[in-house]
Amino acid sequence: MNLEIVGFIAGTLTTISFVPQVVKALRTRSVDDLSIGMLLTFTLGVVMWLAYGVVLRDAPLLIFNSITLVLTSVLVWLKIGAWRRGRRAPATERDDGRR
Repeated sequence: MNLEIVGFIAGTLTTISFVPQVVKALRTRSVDDLSIGMLLTFTLGVVMWLAYGVVLRDAPLLIFNSITLVLTSVLVWLKIGAWRRGRRAPATERDDGRR
């Protein structure tokens, strides 16, 4: 089996694993259960894998890490947006019961 085929299969599987989370987050506008630390660390790792792929000129690394970067960036963007809205919301408008 060609080693690049393994890379394409692995990239496809790991990249599509993020799609359900992104779709759910966009539909519900809820990212409360996602850790910003995990998202930022993972996104940094994806950027580094992408840079590694550029150096190696490796198609699977370039393609799938580019797509994953977009997907994780959406989650980070939603998480930061939720955090900013939560910080600015008056206590009476919170829906978590706190005053």
